[in-house]
Amino acid sequence: QVQLVESGGGLVQAGDSLRLSCAASGRLFATQSMGWFRQAPGKELEFVACMSWSGGGKYYADSVKGRFTISRDNEKNAVYLEMASLKPDDTAIYYCAADRRTGSSWFYLGAGSSDYRGQGTQVTVSS
Repeated sequence: QVQLVESGGGLVQAGDSLRLSCAASGRLFATQSMGWFRQAPGKELEFVACMSWSGGGKYYADSVKGRFTISRDNEKNAVYLEMASLKPDDTAIYYCAADRRTGSSWFYLGAGSSDYRGQGTQVTVSS
């Protein structure tokens, strides 16, 4: 199993920035990539971003491209999501995720799901 624990959520104002962190543990050797999903009230789970542990490309949903940045620290088994220019529409529970596919395969062949997901952290953006 893979355990994922998110932190860093909170209440911010529109235009603010926020950094989410995810600590990963367990059978990480079974995964090739890490990413983030979010779910707004009354809406379906939405892919946000992903990248491979080995580096390479970073992949983003169109709704966050240019504002959010995903990064990783392999030594710490951690992944981060830097969120800038936040909007009220970004309000959601943000979930850290891990997958057995590479980042590119995950994004292009099936970004609607992941093999593992954390419990989530709430991000609320006020107008």
